[in-house]
Amino acid sequence: MMPAPRYRIAFIWFVVLAFAANALPAAERLPGKSAVASASPLATAAGHEILAKGGNAFDAAVAITAALAVVYPTGSGLAGGGFYLLHRASDGRDVMIDAREKAPAAASRDMFLGPDGNPVPGLSLNSALAAGIAGEPAGMEHLVKEYGRLPLAVSLAPAIRLAHEGFPVSPHLRAVIEYKREVFAKQKEVAPIWLRKGAAPALGTVIRQPQLARTLETLAKHGMRDFYEGAIARRLVAGVRKLGGIWTAEDLAAYRIVERAPIVGDYRGARIISAPPPSSGGIVLVEALNILSGYDLAQLDSATRKHLIIASMRRGHRDRAVWLGDPDFVEMPVAELIHPYYAAGLRASIRLDRAMPSAELPGILPAPQGPQTTHFSVLDAEGNRVAGTITLNFLFGSGLVVPGTGLFLNNEMDDFSKKAGVPNGFQLVGNAANEIAPGKRMLSSMTPTFIESPRGLMIAGSPGGSYITGMVLLATLDFLDGRSAAEIVAAPRIHHQYLPDVLQYERDALTPNEIESLTKRGYTLRESKRGWGNLQVITWDYASGRVDAASDPRGEGEGQVY
Repeated sequence: MMPAPRYRIAFIWFVVLAFAANALPAAERLPGKSAVASASPLATAAGHEILAKGGNAFDAAVAITAALAVVYPTGSGLAGGGFYLLHRASDGRDVMIDAREKAPAAASRDMFLGPDGNPVPGLSLNSALAAGIAGEPAGMEHLVKEYGRLPLAVSLAPAIRLAHEGFPVSPHLRAVIEYKREVFAKQKEVAPIWLRKGAAPALGTVIRQPQLARTLETLAKHGMRDFYEGAIARRLVAGVRKLGGIWTAEDLAAYRIVERAPIVGDYRGARIISAPPPSSGGIVLVEALNILSGYDLAQLDSATRKHLIIASMRRGHRDRAVWLGDPDFVEMPVAELIHPYYAAGLRASIRLDRAMPSAELPGILPAPQGPQTTHFSVLDAEGNRVAGTITLNFLFGSGLVVPGTGLFLNNEMDDFSKKAGVPNGFQLVGNAANEIAPGKRMLSSMTPTFIESPRGLMIAGSPGGSYITGMVLLATLDFLDGRSAAEIVAAPRIHHQYLPDVLQYERDALTPNEIESLTKRGYTLRESKRGWGNLQVITWDYASGRVDAASDPRGEGEGQVY
C-alpha cells in the first residue's frame, strides 16, 4: 500500500537516500571506526594517541613515523625516506607523497665501481657514501601542513617521550643488534646506547636515546625545515662528511617532496591504487594483475594457479629491470606497461604446462652472480587513510650514526643500478633508467596500496625489498578471495623476481604435490629458511561495517581497531 499523498515525497526521498547509501562509492562511506597496523605496538599506540586527541589519519601517520624512528630503527628513521599513499575522504582525493631519498649533487654514475670497473664490495651498503639525501622529515612536514589537523609538536610528542623514557629490547631487535655489533662498537656515541659491555643487550633492557630525543624536540619547536636548513642540517652535513660522505648544505636545502598521481588499475571489478615511480611497486602489481585477469584462478588446480602467479611476477619484475627509474629523469612507457592489451601480449607467452626461463625473456642480459624497511596502515573514522612505507634500506641502514643527532644514515644509494645487469643488495638488476645521477631518486620496490572492491577496502603494504610487490600481490588476491586481515598477513608466501631465476617459497607455502608439479614445469625451487616481510593490513567490510587490523605474525607489531 502506497503512503498517503502528504507523506509521498518524504517516502520517495527515504527510498532514494536508502538506495544511495548502499550505492555510495568507497570515497563517501564512513567506517565509524579508526584502525592502525604497524610493526611496533608502541608505534600503533602512538597513532591511536593522536587519533584520540582529535587528529586524523594523516596526523596519526606523522606520529607513527616518528615513533618507528625511535622504536624500530632497524627499518626506518628520520634520515631515511619513503612513500605515503593518501586517500582524503572529504573529496575522494588519492595522492602519493614521494619522500624518497635523492642522490647528493656530488654523486656520479660510477661512484661505487673500482679500478676494474666492478662494484667495490660493501661500498654502497656500509659507508657514508651509501646515504641518499633524506626525505622522511619533509614528507612528515607536508602531511601536517597540507592534510593534518594538529600541530607538528603534538604529533611528535609520543616519539619524544619514547626516546626519553626508553623501550624494552625485543627478541627481533636483540638479534639485529647482535648482527650489527661490530659496527656499533666502533662508534663512541652508538655503543653506550645499543650495546652492553660490547654485546647485544639482554631481552627487556631499556633503550633510551637522549640525542635522538633532542633532535625530535628541536624539530617539534622549529619545524622540519630545521633538518634541511637549520642547526640540525649543519650538524648533519658536518657529521656525514666526517664519516666520509658527500652531503652538502645545498643538497639538504634543495630537497623537496613531490606529490604524484598513483598508479590505478582494475582487476575483476576491484580498483587498485598503488605507488607510482620512482616506486616500481604499483606498475609491477597492476601489470601482474592484468596478466592474471585473463584466467579464472578459482577454477584452476593449486599448482597451476601458483604457476600463473609466478609467471606474472617474473614478467613484471623483468619490466621493472628494463624500464623503470625516477620519472623526473627518465621517460617510461607507464601507460603501456599497465594497459590490458600489453598484459594480453604477455599472457600469450605463458604456457600452462611449462615455465619460461627468465633468460628467454628479452631484457637485462648479464645474470646475477635479506631486507628491512617498515610499513604502517591507518584508517580514521571519517574514511581518511594512509598506507605508509618508510625505510633506511637495510638493517639500521648503513649502521652509521651522525654524531650529535642520534640518527642512523640510510644506505639507499644501493638501490640504484651501479652497473647494468649487476644485482644490488636485494639481487635486483637494473638498467640505465636507474643509474646514479645527481639529484635523482633511486628506484624502489615499496608498494603501499589501497584495494577497493564491491566487498570492501584493504589498506596494505610491507617491508621486504624485492619481495614487497609479490607480497602485496598475494595479499590482494587473498583479500579478493574473501580472506580476513589476520588470514592475509599470516598466509605463507612464494616469490619470483625475474633474476635470479629461482622460485623461493616459505615453509608450508607449497605442498609436496605442488613442488613436484612446479619442478616438472621447469622451475628451480628454493625453500627459505625463514619467512620474509612484515605485512600490515587493515580491512573494512562495507556490508557489515566491520573494520579489522592485523600485523604480520612474522614480526612483533600490532593491529588495533578503536
